[in-house]
Amino acid sequence: MARHHRRNEGKGWSPTAQGRGRPPARRAPPAATDWLWGWHAVTAALANPARGEPRRLVATAERARELAARFPALRPAETLEAAEIARLLPAGAAHQGLALKAAPLEPLALAALATPATGVLVMLDQVTDPQNVGAIFRSAAAFGARGVVVQDRHAPAFTGALAKAAAGALDVTPHARVVNLARALDELADLGWRAVGLAGDAEGELAAVLDARPTVLVLGSEGEGLRRLVGEHCDALARIPMPGGFESLNVSAAAAVALYAASKARG
Repeated sequence: MARHHRRNEGKGWSPTAQGRGRPPARRAPPAATDWLWGWHAVTAALANPARGEPRRLVATAERARELAARFPALRPAETLEAAEIARLLPAGAAHQGLALKAAPLEPLALAALATPATGVLVMLDQVTDPQNVGAIFRSAAAFGARGVVVQDRHAPAFTGALAKAAAGALDVTPHARVVNLARALDELADLGWRAVGLAGDAEGELAAVLDARPTVLVLGSEGEGLRRLVGEHCDALARIPMPGGFESLNVSAAAAVALYAASKARG
C-alpha cells in the first residue's frame, strides 16, 4: 500500500489549490436535469442502443433535417425555435439547436468494467463539478481508457452540462458506481490492477511511477485532493511536475495529462 501523502509542499500539481474562491455551481431547475443538449452529446446518445427510443427529441428545423439524414430510422424530431428549446433547459445552456430526453445510462458492475485487467481506468474521489467530470470522460475516451469509476453519492448527474462537456464520451466510455472507493480499490487489486493516486506532494513524478501494468489513475476533488483512506489504498502516489512553479491545472486537465502519460508508459 502507498505511503501517507503530505499536503501542499509545492512540488507539483495539487488539486487542493484549485477549488478555493469559487462560487458554488448554480444548479439547474429540477425539471431540466434530465435533458441532454448539444450536437455531440445528443447524437452519441441517439446512436447508443442502450438508450432505447428517445423520450423527447426537440430540434430547430435545420438540426431536424441533419438528424433525419444521420438517423433515417429515427422518428422525426419535434421542431421548435431555438428560443423555445432554450426555455426547456437551464439558463445559459448552449444547446446548438437540439435537446433530448433519453433513458439514463446504466453503470456496470465494477468487476464487469475491470475484467480482464488491461489498460487504464480512471477513478474519481468526490469530483463533483459537472464540467470537470464531463471533460474527464472526454479525455478518457480520447486516450482509450477502459472506463471511469465514480462514487455513488458524490458524482453529478450524467446529463446536462456534464454530458455537454463530455461531447458524446458518456455513451462510448463505460462507468461504474461504487459506494466505497477504498473497498473498490481492494477489489481492483484482487483483479490485477495497480492504483496510482495523483497528489501534488508525492515524492515520485508521474512518468517515473507509471509502468505498463493495468493502472487505475485515482484523482481527488479540487477542494480536498485525495482523501487519506483512498490514498492509503493506492499502490503508489505520484505528482505531475510543474516546472513553471504555478499550480494552474484543474482536475480535468490533470486527468488528461495523466492519461497521456499512462498511454506513453504502455508503449
